[in-house]
Amino acid sequence: MPNLFSPLKIKDIEFRNRIVVSPMCEYSSTDGFANNWHLVHLGSRAVGGASLVITEATAISPEGRISYGDLGIYEDEHISKLKEITGFIHAQGAVAGIQLAHAGRKASHELPWNGNAQIASDQPNGWKTLAPSPVPFADTEEAPQELDKAGIEKVKADFKAAAIRAVTAGFKVIELHAAHGYLLHEFYSPLSNKRTDQYGGSFENRVRLLLEVVAAVKEVWPAGNPLFVRISASDWTEGGWTIDDSVALAKILKDAGVDLIDCSSGGNVLAKIPLKPGYQVEFAEAIRATGILTGAVGLITDPKQADEIIQTGRADMVMLARELLRDPHFPLRAAHELGYTGVKWPVQYERAKWPA
Repeated sequence: MPNLFSPLKIKDIEFRNRIVVSPMCEYSSTDGFANNWHLVHLGSRAVGGASLVITEATAISPEGRISYGDLGIYEDEHISKLKEITGFIHAQGAVAGIQLAHAGRKASHELPWNGNAQIASDQPNGWKTLAPSPVPFADTEEAPQELDKAGIEKVKADFKAAAIRAVTAGFKVIELHAAHGYLLHEFYSPLSNKRTDQYGGSFENRVRLLLEVVAAVKEVWPAGNPLFVRISASDWTEGGWTIDDSVALAKILKDAGVDLIDCSSGGNVLAKIPLKPGYQVEFAEAIRATGILTGAVGLITDPKQADEIIQTGRADMVMLARELLRDPHFPLRAAHELGYTGVKWPVQYERAKWPA
C-alpha cells in the first residue's frame, strides 16, 4: 500500500487516507449561507476519494468575512444547509471539517472576479475592519480599528459560539485559521501587532489570543474530535514571524491540546516568496519534529510527490487545493498511478475504474 493511502486515526476519527481537501474560498454565499454550490463543490471531493474535506474559511462573525460572499457560521440559521453538506460528505466515507476564521484587517473586500479591492466602510457591502493595531495591510487601504478588550472578548466568544454550531452541523474536525494575514496571524506577527498591552510586545503576549481561542473552542468541542490550527510558518520578511517562532508555538499548541498544525506561510504583508513544488513542506517537517502531527501544503500536485512526503515522514497529511479544483478525483487517479487497487470507488463510478 502506498503511504499516501494508509489510514490515520486522530483521537476518535479515522481518516481513510492522507489526502485532505484544503480550505478554498468560493465567494459564493449570501449573508453567510451555504447553498448548492457548496454542496456540490465539497461533496464532489468526498466522492473523489479524499479523506477529509474542509470548508472554506468560514466566518465566525459578519465583520470576520473576507468578502460579502464568504461562508459564515455566525447565525443558527446557517446550520441547516451545512448539516446537509456534512451528511453527504460522511455518506461518501470522508470526514467533514470546517475552518473557522476571522479576516481581521483583510476583511471587507470585493469578490476576486470583481477586482478584489478593499471596500471602504462607508460603501455598500463594506464595513469597518478590526485588527490588533490600526495598521492597514496596504497603504491604499483603510486603517482598521484596533480591538479593545471588549472586542477581543467578543472574538473569543464568537469562535466558541461557532464551534458549538459546528457540532450541531455535524462537523468532525475544526481547523482554526491562524494564517495568511487574518486576525489570529495579525496578533502573533510583530509586523502587524504594535500593541503594548498583554496582547502585544513579547512572543508570549502575541500568541495569547490564539491560545485563548484554542481554550475557548476546546470547552465546547467534543473531546474525541480533532482540533487543527493553520499557521503561517514564516512571514518571509525580515523582522517578521519565523520558522523558529513556529516551532516554539507548535510545542505550546501541542500542550494546549491541538492535534495537527496545517503548515502554510505568508499573507500578512507583501513579500517575495520563492515558489516551487512543495515549497512549504520544509515547514511541516520542522514543526513535526516537535512531536505534533502536521499537514503539508503548497504546490503539491503529483501523486508520487504526495506519497513521498508521507513516506519520508515530512508530514502526516497532504492538503491539496488547486490540484483538487482541477481534478476532484485526484485520490482515485493517484491510487491508479501508484499501483494501489485497494481504494474504494463509488459504486456509481465502478464501471469507469482503470484496469488493474
